[in-house]
Amino acid sequence: MQTLEKLKKGELQGITRLQLSENLTNFPDAIFDLADSLEILDLSNNHLSQLPDDLHRLTELRILFCSNNRFTELPSILGQCKKLEMIGFKTNQIRHVSSASLPDQTRWLILTDNQIEALPDDCGRLTRLQKLALAGNRLVSLPMSMVNCQKLELIRLSANQFAAFPDQLLNLPRLAWLAFSGNPFCINRDPHNEFKTVSFCDLALHQVLGQGASGVISLATWERNAFNFPEEVAVKVFKGEVTSDGYPEDELDACLAVGHHDNLVKPLAKVVETDRSALVMGLIPAHYTNLGMPPSLVSCTRDTFSTELFFSIEKIAHIIEQVDNLVAHFCLRKVSHGDLYAHNILISEEGRVLFGDFGAASKYGNLSLEQQQGIEKIEQRALGFFIDDMLSLCVEKDKVSPAYKALESRRLS
Repeated sequence: MQTLEKLKKGELQGITRLQLSENLTNFPDAIFDLADSLEILDLSNNHLSQLPDDLHRLTELRILFCSNNRFTELPSILGQCKKLEMIGFKTNQIRHVSSASLPDQTRWLILTDNQIEALPDDCGRLTRLQKLALAGNRLVSLPMSMVNCQKLELIRLSANQFAAFPDQLLNLPRLAWLAFSGNPFCINRDPHNEFKTVSFCDLALHQVLGQGASGVISLATWERNAFNFPEEVAVKVFKGEVTSDGYPEDELDACLAVGHHDNLVKPLAKVVETDRSALVMGLIPAHYTNLGMPPSLVSCTRDTFSTELFFSIEKIAHIIEQVDNLVAHFCLRKVSHGDLYAHNILISEEGRVLFGDFGAASKYGNLSLEQQQGIEKIEQRALGFFIDDMLSLCVEKDKVSPAYKALESRRLS
């Protein structure tokens, strides 16, 4: 375990990655002793409000995380760090982001859950930008210069104050994962009276089955089963706070708006109470496994996969056909999933797909026809990336097959 004491004693010399979480109120000068090697610095979960004016002395620094601290502005010194390309300042009290704080080479910028009202007008100079997370701020618009962010692939705008959909995003050639729910221009949440409402007192929660940014999924049984649901169910209890994708209430709304589909985890009922809400779902059979793993610091926006995972082209085609049908279903319901990734897909041994996690989903039926078409084009681009990922898992002997060639024309790499 890395500690400040070990750092001061010189026991961490030569390391490339440093993580310190010790209620720090000041940047430890001893970090500069690592200037020749340090590439990743994580000072999240401290009490920092400033960085030193000579931070650029860390000449190898590529990645900096300072989430859950006390910054009120994004430090301008960041712009002087010649190799810094990934910046994460989630959950601070940042109100101001200056142009000087954004290095030209920025690829990954996470500013979720702050108090930002505007971005610099010259954001369009960030031509390498791929991932931009801005959910949970006070933004009312985006700079028009962002039409120049031609490599942008993922953006999170949920839970802000946008009065209108930012049209400058619609023609970005690589944008594939977009979330914008919880803004004033969005359609109101639906009560979804077609689904039964139950109470937490009706349910007994047992072991945790999984958890994500927006909530915890547990096995549950009924204390009172008034609607003859299966005795064992899964219950996702939402955390009730803004996440990297937006408000949990919008996730519940979008999930119920999509409704039932053979390749979706089955929604059964909802819990809506003053202090928290939940979704009651059918249990997923134990033999289902995750198709992929989330993106890494290296892959940025793209999923990662086990090096031992390979499929026949027939199985790949079957998987893609099911996801195709799902995307068409979303389109019919005017819901953009916003997170069409293999890591959100469960798969059985025979290749049956189950899809879930609507944390980044957004309803768009109230927007103009041109905006709706643009959003659907973005979702189709995510499907193209997914097809590219699936073809990368194809066994070598099938890469000359007609089926592979047919799918290859749809890939987006």
